Amino acid sequence: MQRPFVLASGSPRRRELLARLGVRFTVRAADIDETPRPGEAPDVYVLRLAEEKARAAARPGELVLAADTTVVVDGEILGKPVDDADAARMLRLLAGREHEVLTGVAVVEMEPERLVSAVERTLVRMAPLSPEEIAWYVATGEPRDKAGAYAIQELGSLFVAGVVGNQSNVVGLPVPVVYRLLLEVGFDVKGVSSRT
Repeated sequence: MQRPFVLASGSPRRRELLARLGVRFTVRAADIDETPRPGEAPDVYVLRLAEEKARAAARPGELVLAADTTVVVDGEILGKPVDDADAARMLRLLAGREHEVLTGVAVVEMEPERLVSAVERTLVRMAPLSPEEIAWYVATGEPRDKAGAYAIQELGSLFVAGVVGNQSNVVGLPVPVVYRLLLEVGFDVKGVSSRT
């Protein structure tokens, strides 16, 4: 019998991606401090947050999955914008350039105590954006709760010129990485999928 499976995230995008696998899970969002540490490299940052979220949500007898996604340009971590002006600033930074999307993924269980984790990287090329396009997109409200101030699976797709790597990573949950980590802890998605 498989262990109860928990997604430690309130993100509707992560819930949707995980649900597509046909796995039954409950949601228990973890509330942690997401402030980057001084000098912390972006890949170290997303991995640390994913591991902290997974540990914070962990209960005995359960398997917990957590993730954290950020956008990186010129070495700067672009998390969720603090307001619309910040969203516009981020979009100006990304316009007409390539940036990296990093997602840290962690799977934790308490009995036996085990943690497996990984970081996925995807390169995204953004089309040039006019000031009018940025103002319009910010006014839609979509950028407000998105790392890097855009959503590739929604209106933000209008401005994405190309993706090199896993697109589900840009949405917020690199599904192939999740599959590999779950196999590593003995949770076979194929064996528990409601679609099998």
